[in-house]
Amino acid sequence: MESMGDLVRTHKCNDLNSTNKGEEITLMGWVLRRRDHGGVIFIDLRDRWGITQVVFNPEHNPEVHAKAHGLRSEWVLAVRGKVSTRPDGMINDKLATGTIEIMVDELRILNKSKTPPFPLDEDTEVSENLRLQYRYLDLRRPGMAANFIARHKAAQAIRSFLNEENFLEIETPMLTRSTPEGARDYLVPSRVNAGKFYALPQSPQLFKQLLMVAGMDRYYQITKCFRDEDLRADRQPEFTQIDMELSFINEEEMYRIGEELMVSLFRATKEMEISIPFPRMTYDDAVSRYGTDRPDIRFGFELNDLTAIVKDASFKVFREVVEKGGVVKAINAKGCATFSRKDLDDLTAFAGNYGAKGMAWVKIKEDGEWQSPIAKFFKDEERAAMTAALEAKEGDLLLFQADTMTTVHQVLAELRLELARRLNLLNKEEFSFLWVTDFPLVEYDQELKRHTSVHHPFTMPKEEDIHLLDSDPAKVKSRAYDMVLNGTEIGGGSLRIHQKELQDKVFAALGIDEEEANDKFAFLLKALELGAPPHGGMAFGFDRLMMILLGRDTIRDVIAFPKTQKASCPLTDAPASVARKQLTELYLRPDWDEKKAD
Repeated sequence: MESMGDLVRTHKCNDLNSTNKGEEITLMGWVLRRRDHGGVIFIDLRDRWGITQVVFNPEHNPEVHAKAHGLRSEWVLAVRGKVSTRPDGMINDKLATGTIEIMVDELRILNKSKTPPFPLDEDTEVSENLRLQYRYLDLRRPGMAANFIARHKAAQAIRSFLNEENFLEIETPMLTRSTPEGARDYLVPSRVNAGKFYALPQSPQLFKQLLMVAGMDRYYQITKCFRDEDLRADRQPEFTQIDMELSFINEEEMYRIGEELMVSLFRATKEMEISIPFPRMTYDDAVSRYGTDRPDIRFGFELNDLTAIVKDASFKVFREVVEKGGVVKAINAKGCATFSRKDLDDLTAFAGNYGAKGMAWVKIKEDGEWQSPIAKFFKDEERAAMTAALEAKEGDLLLFQADTMTTVHQVLAELRLELARRLNLLNKEEFSFLWVTDFPLVEYDQELKRHTSVHHPFTMPKEEDIHLLDSDPAKVKSRAYDMVLNGTEIGGGSLRIHQKELQDKVFAALGIDEEEANDKFAFLLKALELGAPPHGGMAFGFDRLMMILLGRDTIRDVIAFPKTQKASCPLTDAPASVARKQLTELYLRPDWDEKKAD
């Protein structure tokens, strides 16, 4: 192995073109590919920026050519030579440097590499676990490297926009106290305070509100947050949040800032202009029409309520559901009457995964005729009313669900997405934004037997609903808002409660008594009595946003060193056992056994 010595890199591996012909340059990087063409050796040299072809010709420099015979994939090189234009017929239009090559005069081997555990080109399928185990190799692959170049550009665009909007970037603590925010906290035992624990923040919610009380007026940070929850493709135990809070704010100003932030982000990362303002939809409307509060509006297949039409029908399944207080809803899968019986059986089985007890279907034939096992159970006027409500035409397929409202919405929300997948309607280069507004303030938790916050307990209720907090909190709407992109919630926030009297009323509606409130939130409640201004804010999931923006299927592809779905790290083998001494210093039992625990 050799050192760089006095060699200085003059160019990156995508800098050079035919205008540099004859220049003496120095490049440094990794061997991507090696080709031997009748004695002449060609190397594709790669760095973060791109690829340049370098040539070892025995007629040009026999000594350097002989040295190049030993080069292998992923060796680290420094080469010095002159830029030459490629011969006719050898130009590569796919490369920025495809018109030139480097005739090498000096080669230094800076480091060798064992054979990598997988090829580092884009065409090879590699298991994700192996990729994560050797993540530093995975990140050398051009597609993965491009993800993090885009992520860097996105972070810079975010900071630039918020700085222009007079925000201050302020850091908040990673070690704080445990507060109920919906998911489990990661706890950190304290050595100097025996038996006590810090919690890693699920979000900087309380601190950013305190910064408003402190008069900072506009705060932001791009920060790590932590939640000990079951994972899936778009969740990680530690994730990055674009966090912001503003004083003297209303919803319209929040919408403007959120939308213009997205405009800046898409310009910087995709050189794309997106249209604003984004459409808005109330929570009730979203759930009624799409079965979910984060609808994908790139395609149709909306839910239609047929309960009033079928409540007296002779079809027993529908009628009995309605009698028990349930609902009957349907989707018109436009043009899908060509689905086979196997297709319908597969969709029925799919619906069963989300709680469906079955699935009724109707194919609309010529002249509006129904083809279906359930057609005979409905009168002509009932069939006509349903056909009209669903705007059904010849060639359409109607899919029905009858159950509790929760189950019907859950099943049909997933069913419309499955239809979109099967019909290739989910274009990753189409970006449909939506604001969802007017969320309920609380929801009833059957397990806890009390109301819990839909967002968090500091969310401002709508002024006209405050009188319902004592008598019927489930009817109270909040001043909360979510930003949805292609069926994924990428951000959300609300106006906050800034008066202690109102905060006490909300705590009471949530079943949080004065003792519990003071135990968990005394510092915030005290601040609310010391001149807290009206304020509100928003947070965006940066990882989730980048996943959608870059067309990736998993959030792990946009996080440099992510965890698996079991919250482990194949690269570092974390989490891992620690020494007995470390546990005893933290006043933890080293012999603890879950099976023997009380």
